[in-house]
Amino acid sequence: MIAPARQFALALGGIAANGLLQLALVLFVTFFLYRDGVAISKALYVGARKLGGELGENMLEKARGTVVGVMLGIVGTAAAQGTVAMIGFLIAGVPEAMLLGFATFFLSMIPVGPPLIWGGAAAWLYSEGQTGWAIFLVLYGLFVVSSIDNFVKPILIARGAGLSILLIALGVLGGVLVFGFIGIFLGPVLLALGDMLLQRWLREEPHA
Repeated sequence: MIAPARQFALALGGIAANGLLQLALVLFVTFFLYRDGVAISKALYVGARKLGGELGENMLEKARGTVVGVMLGIVGTAAAQGTVAMIGFLIAGVPEAMLLGFATFFLSMIPVGPPLIWGGAAAWLYSEGQTGWAIFLVLYGLFVVSSIDNFVKPILIARGAGLSILLIALGVLGGVLVFGFIGIFLGPVLLALGDMLLQRWLREEPHA
């Protein structure tokens, strides 16, 4: 079982490293967007107005609202996972539970981030001979901490972006599968814009 375990650990580490690299790239680009945000925003609105008129402006507003909703969903979900994980660490008697909760909060923003924390805590409990608490923490992490991402994030993003939960869930999952970490943003935005164009196209025109 050593070889499969090694391969699984390497694959898991590769996914986490890739997520951290993409997160660092996002933060790097965000710095320049934030610094020159006013000028970039003005240029985008002018370009959207020239290319698509009112529709172009509406699409840009929809994209902005969706991105804001995604950010609220990511941060809100991370806060929920960090809090719930800290409670689990306290119950299991893991030392420095608050610090581990903060680590879970930050790593929740990358794929397979939280399992690195609660999995490591469970391994420590097992090494200390507390097998029962180690099993509890693994089950707690799988069915409580990690499951929050599947339920809370779509709800928060849907409320922030003003879209249906189905579209948001499909957008997030499909975006991550196709584009990686950045797909969390691209997937919902593309689906939101597609839904907006479809609704406009299906709108009945008034008869003359």
